[in-house]
Amino acid sequence: MSLPETLDMVRQLVAEPSVSSPDASRDQSNRRVVERLAEWAESAGFRAEVVPLREDPSKANLVATLGEGEGGLILSGHTDTVPTDPEGWASDPWTLTEREDGVFHGLGSADMKGFFAAALTAASRFRAGELKAPLTLIGTADEESTMNGARQLLADGSPRATMAIIGEPTGLVPVRMHKGILMHRVLVEGRAGHSSDPALGLNAIDGMAAVIAELQAFRADLAEELRIEDFHVPHATLNLGRIEGGDSPNRICGSCAMTYDMRLLPGMVPGEIRTQLEARLRSRLDPRYRLVLEELVESVPPFAIERDAAAVRLLEELTGQEPRSVMFCTEAAFFQQLGAQTVVCGPGSIEVAHQPNEHVPHDQLVSGTDIYAKAIHAVCVEGRA
Repeated sequence: MSLPETLDMVRQLVAEPSVSSPDASRDQSNRRVVERLAEWAESAGFRAEVVPLREDPSKANLVATLGEGEGGLILSGHTDTVPTDPEGWASDPWTLTEREDGVFHGLGSADMKGFFAAALTAASRFRAGELKAPLTLIGTADEESTMNGARQLLADGSPRATMAIIGEPTGLVPVRMHKGILMHRVLVEGRAGHSSDPALGLNAIDGMAAVIAELQAFRADLAEELRIEDFHVPHATLNLGRIEGGDSPNRICGSCAMTYDMRLLPGMVPGEIRTQLEARLRSRLDPRYRLVLEELVESVPPFAIERDAAAVRLLEELTGQEPRSVMFCTEAAFFQQLGAQTVVCGPGSIEVAHQPNEHVPHDQLVSGTDIYAKAIHAVCVEGRA
């Protein structure tokens, strides 16, 4: 089997649905995408392994290695997409379609199946014997939902490399910082009763009002405590997303729940933020109420690498672009915890991801291929680090 042309690879990957979603009715396996990538990697000389997720064996990571030894370069992306509504598209989401000159539309074309085609095309320019350090191609599962694919790699302590490039769509601009995510559900339980006499119950909505006031105060404190001006929004954010409670105006509300989302700056540790916040909420709330704070999804840590790190300098040199920060999350922090100097850089734009008519320009796939090939040569052939 020979490696297909770049656009043909994107076409075949887009045609394989691989949605990950917290909604079980929309969640899908990514195995066919991973198995296709493994076949192509093997045709390019890699040793490819499809590794099922322990939490859900219908999902899998790809770990493919070219060359031997320690260190080297990781090229990594996620194999899943978000759900989509086909009626919102101008073309079939699972058929790669050239709708403007040199611009190809399809679900996952930018986020991030196009990356794999560029990375494999770049890797096919090398043979294992040329490499002084290994090249590892990673395809993770469930980045768009739980990030369990990257979490399993971290738990297993492998793979390790000197440098990692995460191919999320950045317009081929190197990214060295992004925020982290906390998503919580807070439940306040009081006691239901007849509304004619407040003493007959304990209104959970009143309790939630105190919780909201404390969340707003905490948000203001976070904005004052730390600012990083490289970000468009230079402070941590806290968004009150949904609230529900009560069932009738003539009944004292016995239970009220709310969800919120926090975006944390580099330097903020999710576990520590949660501990601080829970302590403040409990100190503010009348102790007659029962308060429960739980994670909706496991937190994603923020990511940052020093401006003068070798990986940042290399990608700046190869792209001709100044490194920047972004507001969206990636798996970069997990690879950084595995010991690799990590930079995010890939074809396509995040501005078209997660929406109908997602697309990727062909010229960015071509340029991305050249950038990845030069990075492979620099790290795996020349031994730069």
